Amino acid sequence: MLGSMPTLTLYSRVECHLCDEMKDALHRFQQKHQFALNIVDIDEDSYLQMRYGERIPVLAEGEQEICHYQFNETMLLQHLGIIT
Repeated sequence: MLGSMPTLTLYSRVECHLCDEMKDALHRFQQKHQFALNIVDIDEDSYLQMRYGERIPVLAEGEQEICHYQFNETMLLQHLGIIT
C-alpha cells in the first residue's frame, strides 16, 4: 500500500491461546512489514461477542476479514498487496 500504513485489527479475548499465538505471529510479521495493529477484546463489547463468538481470533482491516483462528501469512501478504 502506497502512502499510508494500513491499520489491522485483531479481535481476540483474554485467556485464548489461539489469540496469543496470532498476536505473537503478528508482532514478528510487523518487524518486516509496516502496519499498525489494534487489539480488541471482544468480551468488552456485546456486539463483537455476538458477531465473533467462538470464531476468534479474527484479523481484519476495516470490515474485511483476513484470517481466522490461526495466522495465515500468505493471506496477509496478499491483503497488503505484497504478493499476488
